[in-house]
Amino acid sequence: MMPAALKKQMTPVVQDGFVIKRAVFQPCLELYPMSQWNKMMEKLNGLNRFNRKHNDFIRRFTAGVKTVEVDANGRLLIPKDLITFAGITKEVTVSSAVNILEIWDKQKYEAAIDDSLDDFADLAEEVMGNDTIDLLS
Repeated sequence: MMPAALKKQMTPVVQDGFVIKRAVFQPCLELYPMSQWNKMMEKLNGLNRFNRKHNDFIRRFTAGVKTVEVDANGRLLIPKDLITFAGITKEVTVSSAVNILEIWDKQKYEAAIDDSLDDFADLAEEVMGNDTIDLLS
């Protein structure tokens, strides 16, 4: 069941449906609004299918991809194979990841967040603090 607040925020994209897939780096699922998935497919279409690495990437990135919709009761029906991949047992955490949603088993999400707390300051500095623009000039 989608939380009411989330369902309300997603109203503009619900009618177009979603794509759900295995995450690349984490044991979770990624839920793409169809418009975001189409943008991702445009990027993949730019890869050379005759390049072995590109071809392998496309195959692995799209493995297990399914289209899904939110039903009239606000439920998102996640296919069993993807539930198994993400190790979802009972409780689920839905986390925003900029333009997509991540769907996690609650315990795995909390463990992933706890494990990364020590490194987050370093990561934030590396990713966001790498400005080459001198703000004083």
